[in-house]
Amino acid sequence: MACFFILINGTSLGRKISEYLFFNYEANEALHISDDEKLILKDCIEKIEREYSQNIDKHTQGLIVSNIELLLNYCDRFYYRQFFTRSKVNKDIVQRFEHLLNDYFSQEQLIDAGLPDVKFFAAQLNLSPNYLSDLLNRYTGKTTQEHIHLKLVDTAKSLLWGAGKSISEIAYELGFEYPSHFTKVFKTKKGLTPQQYRNTN
Repeated sequence: MACFFILINGTSLGRKISEYLFFNYEANEALHISDDEKLILKDCIEKIEREYSQNIDKHTQGLIVSNIELLLNYCDRFYYRQFFTRSKVNKDIVQRFEHLLNDYFSQEQLIDAGLPDVKFFAAQLNLSPNYLSDLLNRYTGKTTQEHIHLKLVDTAKSLLWGAGKSISEIAYELGFEYPSHFTKVFKTKKGLTPQQYRNTN
């Protein structure tokens, strides 16, 4: 692995390698490819093998890196396609996520449970956090974190409509350790602080 990073260091691939999120997927989220797609990937690998098995010259690194990038771009395409071709499975996951999210925020003891994170929901669905976020983004246009924040804001809005609790009490009730964090998240999503929102209603 160290040799790989030395090879791509300073190249365009080196600068964009972190964009290939599938490196953080789990083994059970493997790429499902057709026979034709398998041939495309095999061809890329054979070109890489051919390059490093020949005498090294000034073009060797560039050609190897270009073919690795081509291979990764094909993998990216096939993963993107997979989110849609396996729509029945993926729609079921989206629905299960929505149920989990609703159930979590219906708890009366959020103050003890704390705010859920992406890893929590991914674990409940036996998926890696990156795979879950990519899947949700493809189907809903929002990442897991965005879904959590939107649900949080919806829950907060109903609490803010009542005048009985202070902003700090609501923040703690929603599982925030610091009320200032609650204010920041709320304002990011609504364009108003919790207090400003309460004053407009």
